[in-house]
Amino acid sequence: RKSLLPVGAFKVRGGINLAATLTDEERSKGLVAVSTGNHGQSLAFASALEGVNLTIVVPEGNNPGKNEAMRGLGATLIEHGKDYDGAKKYVEEVVMKESGARYVHSANEPALIAGVATYAYEIFQDLPDPDTILVPIGLGSGVCGTAIVAKHLRPATQVIGVQAEGAPSVVETWRTKEWTTADSVNTFAEGIATRVPAEMTMDIMNELMDDALLVSDDDMRRAVGHILQTTHNLAEGSGAASMAAAVKYRDRFVGKKVVGILSGGNLDLKELPRIMQMMNSN
Repeated sequence: RKSLLPVGAFKVRGGINLAATLTDEERSKGLVAVSTGNHGQSLAFASALEGVNLTIVVPEGNNPGKNEAMRGLGATLIEHGKDYDGAKKYVEEVVMKESGARYVHSANEPALIAGVATYAYEIFQDLPDPDTILVPIGLGSGVCGTAIVAKHLRPATQVIGVQAEGAPSVVETWRTKEWTTADSVNTFAEGIATRVPAEMTMDIMNELMDDALLVSDDDMRRAVGHILQTTHNLAEGSGAASMAAAVKYRDRFVGKKVVGILSGGNLDLKELPRIMQMMNSN
């Protein structure tokens, strides 16, 4: 349950690991990142620990709770672009050149992947022989870290990524082995709302990920409701994607030991009424 970590998401492990490896020059110039929330919160938490200035560019209309959390941790926020990739373009073409800060990509960073991989190591300490691990995919740092650890500790364990039907670029790229992008995404789960895959994580997924599944927004909403009702834990849409996949594709997992990563709990609370309505109608 990565929702119980500081900042409510698994990414804080990567942020802390990366911040600890910064050079003196990088510390003095500060960091800049683009995020819809969890990557930004993890870097803000880690930057505060290390005393490093951080600027984060978020898309316009981003989850207000995540924006407030990033500001509360000391980050400077800039709102620009219609979505993650629009914000990313602004960072790379404008903010980096003006500030000289060290850009921290949310996926193409070995230190981030190594940091988040620690949760996979902990899984194998508690459950040495899982048959399957389901991991939500945004740009893929989580599923890559999980796959690297799994293939070293128990190669028979299948690592399966889960992405939103309304934002399937990574899954389609993995399936076809042809670079696939989208002009827009259509999902409430901003943590996995990816239009353009990332090179480093895509290479690792192509080598080590065993399968990839798609779930709908309603699949994720039902999973959020189920997790809330049965465990009293709040998951965000992307955080509940693994549960959504386990339910949607339940027949393939019968009789198997399945681990699902609840990767984050920073749900935009405006989604709760619809989720509660779905729970009451079942």
